[in-house]
Amino acid sequence: MKQIRLWMLAAILITSGSTILTSCSSEDDPVTPPTDEVEAQLQRMTLREKVGQLFYVRPECLDTTIHFNQPSSVDGSTDDIRAIKLQAVNETMRGVNEKYPVGGVILYAHNIEDEAQLKAFIAQIRTLGGSPLLCIDEEGGRVARIANNGNFAVEKFESMAAIGATGDAQNAYHCGNTIGTYLRRYGFDIDFAPVADVNTNPENIVIGARAFSDNPEVAAPMVVSYLQGLKDAGVTGCIKHFPGHGDTKADTHFGYAQSLKTWDEMLSCEMTTFKASISWGAQLIMTAHIATPNVTGSDIPATMSSIILQDKLRGELGYRNIIITDAMEMGAITQQYTNAEAAVGTLLAGADIVLGPQNFVDAFDAVIKAVEDGTLTEERINQSVRRILRLKKQIGHQTLL
Repeated sequence: MKQIRLWMLAAILITSGSTILTSCSSEDDPVTPPTDEVEAQLQRMTLREKVGQLFYVRPECLDTTIHFNQPSSVDGSTDDIRAIKLQAVNETMRGVNEKYPVGGVILYAHNIEDEAQLKAFIAQIRTLGGSPLLCIDEEGGRVARIANNGNFAVEKFESMAAIGATGDAQNAYHCGNTIGTYLRRYGFDIDFAPVADVNTNPENIVIGARAFSDNPEVAAPMVVSYLQGLKDAGVTGCIKHFPGHGDTKADTHFGYAQSLKTWDEMLSCEMTTFKASISWGAQLIMTAHIATPNVTGSDIPATMSSIILQDKLRGELGYRNIIITDAMEMGAITQQYTNAEAAVGTLLAGADIVLGPQNFVDAFDAVIKAVEDGTLTEERINQSVRRILRLKKQIGHQTLL
């Protein structure tokens, strides 16, 4: 724990150094009304409204009577959460949401029964404070919350590896466009897909056939074509898991995992798909909770590393859009950090959206406190909220907030 505290202090110093020039102002400076809709909205928002935009949560996080401490698996659930089967917004959720607005909600398989229930649930979520975007993991293949539900008559796909094996990127476009079309019909805004990892380790137990290929030159055009397919259907894609989960053996859902590659080795492999997607215009990149000791010099998960998120992704690769974490309830995070440390730490490292904290209320309160005590500046919060509001505007969300 002492090591964590020291690292967080170092991260604070690094972050404060990068924001000092943007946070200085004078009370005598003339106030010019903003002409941009996003800037105008940002100026009207309270701190709590801003912080709410940084959190994308599962529905259960808004019901404080529900407690779950097990790490979730790749299907996004645990035994206790599956048993609850939360499939509608209840009064407890509405009460919590009055104080804790939320920027996005992610649905998992156990939240979805059939078309009628799903449409009703999404309509209820649309009324929540924070004007949340609706998200889902619908990759195709083993990770498909809707296609793998027998109550939905939609096209199924064997795996991304099977598509990659065809060598025809048009097949990846068809997959993305098909999935995007039915997601849009049901009311989703964001699909946390496609997987941009290059599956180079045959012992990988979490990525495997979710990746298009073990060859980055094959995977890159597939990833971009899938993204285009989603976009043409009206759904925003999210590539994952930066800086690459394909060369690992362990599963970050349950604990520590690492890649021992150097940055030069990643540049010649993993970064091929991410660079291609960034050039295409990817709007969201999801982080991996893997450690990269030969890049960062430490065992800090990439999600919590300013070297990975700021120096490499934003600095070297020039990415300017939203960085969203993988679910923060996963074992690789919860076994090392508290809710507070994880939420504040990943924002210090450069992430914009905290996905799936194990305890949303605790994480939210920790970010508010971090701003109040100076650990995080409000301008740092504003940087992320600007990106999020711009995405909402681009998606055509009825209200930015």
